[in-house]
Amino acid sequence: MNATPFSPLLIGIVIAVFLFLWSSIRVLKEYERGVVFRLGRLIGAKGPGLFFLIPLIDKMVRMDLRVITMSVERQELMTRDNVPTTVDAVVYFRVVNPNDAVTKVENFVSATALISQTTLRSVIGQSELDDLLAHRDKINQNLQQIIDTHTEPWGVKVTAVEVRDVSLPDGMKRAMARQAEVERERRAKIINAEGEFQAAQRLAEAANILSKDPAALQLRYLQTLTEIASSGNSTTILPVPVDILGSFARKSN
Repeated sequence: MNATPFSPLLIGIVIAVFLFLWSSIRVLKEYERGVVFRLGRLIGAKGPGLFFLIPLIDKMVRMDLRVITMSVERQELMTRDNVPTTVDAVVYFRVVNPNDAVTKVENFVSATALISQTTLRSVIGQSELDDLLAHRDKINQNLQQIIDTHTEPWGVKVTAVEVRDVSLPDGMKRAMARQAEVERERRAKIINAEGEFQAAQRLAEAANILSKDPAALQLRYLQTLTEIASSGNSTTILPVPVDILGSFARKSN
């Protein structure tokens, strides 16, 4: 009966202790880390799983280690060969050092976005339009290396950069279409000329062979007559050698 007046006090103490312990418990997922500061001093990254903090003394910044996909807004750029283009891109990056991502930069996502925009403008300005259209993988790799060099001190790793879309003015599209058409015509003429040259070369070789062997020439002559005679709607005129006509003329005299 004497302990009854102290029961609310004991209950309050128990509740306070429970809340104190509850506020010190932290649970982080497998892809999360907690950067802990104790009285303003960096202690380090903790997690994943269960750990404890000292209430009112320790402060924690939660960091996500998963890959972040960020779109670089469309920009109107000028290539090295003075062609106006509109380009956008996608950047894939993730935090590899939570301590640096918190202490070395105020907002690593915003900083990465800004450096990606300026790097995209710089790289496209140093590239020609043909390289941008035909060798995009090389440009993507160049962008990734440059951006990653800038973000590495922040504990951020840029895994990939992809130039997503390249838009050209309508006049440039028409000019490129005409250029492609002219190029196809040029290739067709070259192929046709090469065919004519090869045919003429083969004919010259055949004539050279026939000129060296009169019997072969006669066989070819007879084969031609056979091919002409096989057509029922044609009239065949057989040429007679001049020496035969000469012999007949001498006999008539």
